[in-house]
Amino acid sequence: MKAMDKTIKPTLADLLNRPLSIGGKKIANRLWLAPLAGLGHVAYRKVLESYGGCGLTFTEMCSAKGVPTEKPSVSTMFSWREEELDHLVCQIFGATPEEMAPAARRIENEGFFGVDINMGCSVSGIVKRNAGAALLKDPDAALAAVKSVRQAVSIPVFVKFRTGWTPDIGPAVELAQQFEAEGVDCLVFHPRVAPDKRTKPPILDHIKAITEAVSIPVFGNGDVVTPENCLKMLETTGCAGVSVGRMAIARPWLFAEWTAGYTPTETCFRDYAFQLADALDQHFNEVHALKRYKLFTIYFAANFTFGHSLQSKFLGAKSMDDVRDVIQKYVKTDMRLTKRPNMNIYSI
Repeated sequence: MKAMDKTIKPTLADLLNRPLSIGGKKIANRLWLAPLAGLGHVAYRKVLESYGGCGLTFTEMCSAKGVPTEKPSVSTMFSWREEELDHLVCQIFGATPEEMAPAARRIENEGFFGVDINMGCSVSGIVKRNAGAALLKDPDAALAAVKSVRQAVSIPVFVKFRTGWTPDIGPAVELAQQFEAEGVDCLVFHPRVAPDKRTKPPILDHIKAITEAVSIPVFGNGDVVTPENCLKMLETTGCAGVSVGRMAIARPWLFAEWTAGYTPTETCFRDYAFQLADALDQHFNEVHALKRYKLFTIYFAANFTFGHSLQSKFLGAKSMDDVRDVIQKYVKTDMRLTKRPNMNIYSI
């Protein structure tokens, strides 16, 4: 057998399927699901897993204050399937060590792969509680939160964060180095300023700056829609891997596509719409299931040239039976697809 020609440029699958260890734990590949509020719930993750290809999944943002006493049997966020725990990270948001440490201990005791500290969410309700991206305004508070979690658990600790509240990457670089010094195992970095609601493109050079500043793995995040976007992020920044958010909701099979050459079927969108409805019914009551399904349709409808019309049909549904009627009547195999999502819908 001839040795592989080292001049051959690696493919996207080659780059994503490289072995990786975080905090001494092995992970299947370098393409992960980003934490997504209202979207990355247990029902969605069940459907996602049926396609395969996702190296690591994350829960929705869970309140650190609530996690120690939360009941998974009734919680809409702090819930999971036992079979996913070995590749599931629980993301928490909070403001103080007194909130974060007990939550982290509960997460470790439940058997999660790791715990992720959210320092990226800039939604006003989170920021007003001095949590999420608000911690980037107060590096001492951010480091205190990280230190308390690291001291509380032995499982891998992740931090998801942004550039900060100004375009200057310097403070984020310094903070990344301090996170590493405090024992964080992996960083997931979204290269936008905190107030930016995705109105401007992510700055890939900022991912590169963070990657070069630390020795721990850095995963890039932000507007990864096509395999070309993913490859560009990996090649131009040197990041360890890629974390995909909204596009994972639009097309959950992309993980299997990009890592293993999976080819979507002719009925993939229709099948996905039905599968998610069934999974939501299994894990949530009617009210919560319908609410989450309608949120999902923002990203699902963005796949199609005339997605606005389809989404309006879903938004008119009064029950999950109505949802299934919409799928049956309006989600067809001959619908015109867009290579990139309809941004007028997708950016909501």
